[in-house]
Amino acid sequence: MIGRHSLTKALMLWISGIITLVWVLAVGLGALVMQEEFGEIFDSSLQETAERLVPLVIDELFQRDDLAEPRRIMASRAGSDEEYLTYQVRDQRGRVLLHSHAASANPFDTPLIAGFSDGPTGRTYTAAAVSNTIFVQVRDSAEHRREALLEGVLALLLPILLVVPVTIAAVWVVLRRILAPVDTLRSAIGRKDGGNLTAIDELDLPEELRPILNSVNLLLSRLRAVLAAEREFTSNSAHELRTPLAGALAQTQLLLLELKDGPAAGRARQIEKSLQGLTRLAEKLLQLARAEAGIGINEGTFDVADVIDMVIADFRGTAAGARLRLEKENEGTLVQLGSADAFAIALRNLIENALLYGRPDQPVLVRVSRDGTVRIQNGFPALAATELVTLRQRFARGDTSAAGSGLGLSIAERLLAQMQAELVLSSPIPGRDDGFQAEIIFAKPGVGHGADTCPGAAATT
Repeated sequence: MIGRHSLTKALMLWISGIITLVWVLAVGLGALVMQEEFGEIFDSSLQETAERLVPLVIDELFQRDDLAEPRRIMASRAGSDEEYLTYQVRDQRGRVLLHSHAASANPFDTPLIAGFSDGPTGRTYTAAAVSNTIFVQVRDSAEHRREALLEGVLALLLPILLVVPVTIAAVWVVLRRILAPVDTLRSAIGRKDGGNLTAIDELDLPEELRPILNSVNLLLSRLRAVLAAEREFTSNSAHELRTPLAGALAQTQLLLLELKDGPAAGRARQIEKSLQGLTRLAEKLLQLARAEAGIGINEGTFDVADVIDMVIADFRGTAAGARLRLEKENEGTLVQLGSADAFAIALRNLIENALLYGRPDQPVLVRVSRDGTVRIQNGFPALAATELVTLRQRFARGDTSAAGSGLGLSIAERLLAQMQAELVLSSPIPGRDDGFQAEIIFAKPGVGHGADTCPGAAATT
């Protein structure tokens, strides 16, 4: 499965990483330059100090009578033992004649050769005097040089703690502003679903995003055209299929009148029964085809109460319609988004199933709550959860001998889904030990609920 990622987060990570990497590289190059420059500065200091010490040392040695023991030069500042530069004055045999306050009386591990030399503890400059008989050696420690370089690098690194977070925050603000049109377009496209295929309104988008908006609107236009063509085709097919079936059934019924109780009357009644079953199956298949064509996808609204009243009135004219009971918690309007025709087909299928499969000695109750939820309840032995799942499948029927095609629930569920409504099946009925309930729950509340009765009141017909 392809993982999801955020464009903003990816840009933030890449930009932040590149900025940090560039800064670190800059600090590294700066450290190399500083090391070179510091080396030149320290070397110049060593050489200058040694050359300045030579005449002073010569005068000091000429004034001394005893050169057998090395003489220690005391520190010029009271209380300070730290010296960045140490020096020794040695003769041609390597003996230490003079040494600085912090220098050891032991000779430096440096040859008596004029110039620079490196040792394990530091860098030394040797200056020769008096025909190479007196040598002045000045040394600075390697630790001092490392400390100076480290402090310089830290001085460059510390701004990262401030610059990088500020840069990241600035990049985030800029990215949010630049990518705001992308979020606007994404939200507009995200609002399009099976019940809303209208073109996206003109948006204030940059030139790079306008082709996407035009392509999406073109796609929505083609979808609307395809769905309209499918609806027209299924409507025409329904009419063309009903007509010959109705003609064949009428001819069979006329034949039954002519045959009366003759030997062929039984076969004619069987033909009539088969044609009636075929007519019902064709009606369900055409309803299913209309549902597949998306007749429930509609940007309009309808009154749930009006559609229920119309469907109940149609059933009143049938023998089974006498078992219907209608209860309303609200006598006002219950406006919902969707197609009135699609809702009527779904409701008719659910009521037909309740009348067909419910116990004939118990009524079928249609309840309408104040929020527009519709519940169809009928008497029936309690079903297991697995049976409720099976009933949702096409051509699936429960343990019953009643006539039916097993398509009613599938048609109703498909049409209601297109109107963003959910079909919930329950058995037994909540609060009872038996019964079967089909509950229609609209995802979005009605946009125009009226209230002609007081809260909690119920009207029963």
